[in-house]
Amino acid sequence: MTEVVDPRPIAAVLISVVGTFAILAAHRRPNVREGVTLTVALGKFGIIASMVPGVLAGDIYVWSLGSFVIDIPFELRADALGLLFGTLASLLWIITSLYSIGYMRGLDEHSQTRYFASFAMSLSAAVGIAFASNLLVLFVFYEVLTAATYPLVAHDETEEARKAGRKYLAYTFGGGVAVLAGTAVVYWLAGTVAFTPGGIEALATADPTLARGAFALLAAGFGVKAGLMPLHSWLPDAMVAPTPVSGLLHAVAVVKSGVFGISRVVLDVYGPEAVADLGVGLALGSVAAITLVAASVIALRKDNLKRRLAYSTVSQLSYIVLGLSILHPDAITGGLLHIPAHAFMKLTLFFCAGIIHVETHTDDISDMAGIGKRMPLTMAAFAVAAAGMAGIPLVAGFVSKFYLLVGTVSVGNYVFAGALLLSGILNIAYFWPVVYQAFFESEDAHDAKPLVENPLGGMERSSLARPDGGRPEDGDDSADEDDDLDVDPEELGRPDFSGGSEKRDYSEPAPLVDGEYAVDQNPSDHRVEEGDETEGDDADDHTSEDHHSTEDHHDEHHHGGPPPSGWTRSGWFGGESTWFMLGPILAAMTGSVVLGLVPHTAVFLRLIDGIVSAVLAGVTF
Repeated sequence: MTEVVDPRPIAAVLISVVGTFAILAAHRRPNVREGVTLTVALGKFGIIASMVPGVLAGDIYVWSLGSFVIDIPFELRADALGLLFGTLASLLWIITSLYSIGYMRGLDEHSQTRYFASFAMSLSAAVGIAFASNLLVLFVFYEVLTAATYPLVAHDETEEARKAGRKYLAYTFGGGVAVLAGTAVVYWLAGTVAFTPGGIEALATADPTLARGAFALLAAGFGVKAGLMPLHSWLPDAMVAPTPVSGLLHAVAVVKSGVFGISRVVLDVYGPEAVADLGVGLALGSVAAITLVAASVIALRKDNLKRRLAYSTVSQLSYIVLGLSILHPDAITGGLLHIPAHAFMKLTLFFCAGIIHVETHTDDISDMAGIGKRMPLTMAAFAVAAAGMAGIPLVAGFVSKFYLLVGTVSVGNYVFAGALLLSGILNIAYFWPVVYQAFFESEDAHDAKPLVENPLGGMERSSLARPDGGRPEDGDDSADEDDDLDVDPEELGRPDFSGGSEKRDYSEPAPLVDGEYAVDQNPSDHRVEEGDETEGDDADDHTSEDHHSTEDHHDEHHHGGPPPSGWTRSGWFGGESTWFMLGPILAAMTGSVVLGLVPHTAVFLRLIDGIVSAVLAGVTF
């Protein structure tokens, strides 16, 4: 390998910093602001892509800003592993920028300038993480990424969003402290924190207890953003952010910075031999295996589509960590390949969730029966990406998981191999009901059984008391046989109308709420019939929120689901939404298919081959 002094690594970081200020300056001119976003995104990708041929040929591009702390340089270094992450993040920023324009304008979102500026700064931090030459520089950009993405997580400015933002900061800044502590211990043990393919030689002979402690600190610190259990709970709560944020930052930049950090620690700080000798690989792999199975089980219980995708992300990230911890060349290849594979597939899925929200205000899977005829392109793309997530051939997820499985079996770890296979089955279990409901069921005849919210399956509301006593009306052909199940009233318990937890005498009348009984304010058998008109303030609120011009938007309630007249059928040529949103969905889906069919042609696997060869030179298995 040849080091070449070149300003392109620092240029790739700074271009979106400059773009951030240009976006802020154009806050009164939305078209200019978004033009700047797209121009900077294209420029960033162009700079990074221009380094790929040289890196594949064996060059490493380096740019130093001089000494940083003690004798540690503030240096950026574009090697194969850095380009894997940097190329992915910059490419998908272009796609997400286009999608963001359609999403933010479609919902007439507030603070759009702040949104695009934060996005640009986040990509600067992500590329800084990719090109950091040592642990300390990586830590600096890791913390900048946290600060830059906070406004995106809390974008809605609701109490829920602020709470999610505070939780995000607490977890990720806490993880940053662990990374800094681990970095200090590594420097104390080895006298350097520079990334070295195959690991820092001095760590192999350092005190084993301290070396294990430093590894644990670094793995935990990066594991926060990688979603390893029990450090994962910030990620599902962060889904309150706008969908493009969930897509790029929580399927690419933020969470991938966590697994990228773990990759650097395993491959370029400790190295496979030291990780194996210290026994920390097995511990890390065990955490990853538990996470990928447990998160998949939790995903089964989530009715909200974005939260189901969030727990899917927690599970899928652990495939990457598991591959790194197994230390076999095929397993490492599969783990690293799953970084772009998961990014393309999960971005497609999040984009689909976002367009469904914009066009139909539907967020819950239980309200999506028959939605395939309203959004055929969207749900077809969702089906392709979901198949890849489950490891179905011809999509990216199959290739990366095949490498993982081969590597796991090659080292004789059949427990981890079993966890991989079980997780694949669970992937099918929580994705197939979404696709099946969309294309093979109708609004007025669908089965909610796949939504596992209760111990025996079915939706939670299926076990609640009904005004008709749970008995279908005469002539109701749509009644399900499950409605005839006997329910012991004593098991349902008495409702508490008092608004508090203290007991009261039910022989006395219920207390009044604003001069009325609660049952009169919200009658349990209330139905909104087609053609009913909302009066007063409610009508004004409905009109102010329902600002879209499509026919469905006028008919549907904001809690989601089909309008009273059923889904309007759309054609296969873009009638379901704007191409600002459909285009990026199809582009991300196409990327996941290309990576599944010709992974070497898609460059990422060629970069990974170079990474594995450099790291494992001289290592025998």
